[in-house]
Amino acid sequence: MTQQNAAPMKAIILYDSKTAGGSTDRLIDSIGLELARTGAYVEKAKCKAQADYSFIQEFDVVIMGAPIYYLLVSSQLLGALVQSNLKKNLKRKKIALFLTCGSPEPMATLLYMPQLKIHLVPNKILTEKIFSPQQLSDPAVIKEFVDELTEAYRKATRKRNTSMHWSDEAREELNGLPSFLRGRIKTGVEEYAEEMGYSTITPAVLNEAKADLGGM
Repeated sequence: MTQQNAAPMKAIILYDSKTAGGSTDRLIDSIGLELARTGAYVEKAKCKAQADYSFIQEFDVVIMGAPIYYLLVSSQLLGALVQSNLKKNLKRKKIALFLTCGSPEPMATLLYMPQLKIHLVPNKILTEKIFSPQQLSDPAVIKEFVDELTEAYRKATRKRNTSMHWSDEAREELNGLPSFLRGRIKTGVEEYAEEMGYSTITPAVLNEAKADLGGM
């Protein structure tokens, strides 16, 4: 699953679902397959409220989704945002959100989506979607969600790449890193620099970013 460019998007779908093989599980598989068709690398992981989420550091985009039960986002996903290290590991990650419910979309957008978004204020949310029961197996609706996600990701990445300059010394230091780490570290450093308002990445900025990101 590779993209045409040199840096394929790496996405993980974090989800909650009470019924194995049910409609939410099938939707997640459909989203994953549609993303893979765009060239993205995709994995999925079922949420547990008190799990270790350090593994999401390896991904560019985190797609979070769950059903609504009794007016609340399914408990394991919501619990993970409150009880685990998920929020810590979502720092500077790009996010996409979806919920599945039978309520009208305006009501769901007003009452349910904020239950997730209140925990994601610092993050860039690429797109969000409320899937009605009738849309869970609709290829056109799923493709539209994926298209919005990938286009928003490309725009965000393109904007960062065109605005960020690496000094010769910093680029030499980056190129001295193992190749399997270089892409992830470059992305992390550029996102840090963008957040901090730096337009040029120097060795000092590179070291700042490494420290902020736990030594990378």
